[in-house]
Amino acid sequence: MSFSFKTEHQKHLKALLKKYPDKRSVALPALHLAQEQEGYLSTEIIESLAEMLDITPASLMDTVSFYTMFHTKPRGKYLLQVCQTLSCSLAGADQIVDHLAHKYRIKVGETTEDGRFTLLKVECLGSCGTAPVVQINDDYYERVTKDKLKRILDKLP
Repeated sequence: MSFSFKTEHQKHLKALLKKYPDKRSVALPALHLAQEQEGYLSTEIIESLAEMLDITPASLMDTVSFYTMFHTKPRGKYLLQVCQTLSCSLAGADQIVDHLAHKYRIKVGETTEDGRFTLLKVECLGSCGTAPVVQINDDYYERVTKDKLKRILDKLP
């Protein structure tokens, strides 16, 4: 069974396809739509999107693998992304990662057994002056310490 968009996402995709004469130009927004709908981009989804956009699955997978915001396997309800570039590393990002890995008994790239948290190290989150930075889903937290992070995580539903 191949992937298809639900009605709302299908309408959005059709509107985008009307804007661009070359379907390949819609690759990034189509990937975002599919991931929003399904939570991640499986091989089946990538193959279906490639067919919709008249490109090869390998070409679309190149795009998926280049951008860290795309995921090819299920993620936890909360995606804990810790910046690992120089400013954040010098300011304690490695200790934050170690703390989260120990607290949730997972390694970087893994998801807790209950599906609540996925831990990732990511490249620059664009806030070097307020390092270390942690992104939880779409929210940024700056000057993160273990105590500050505990307060943030304790408030999550």
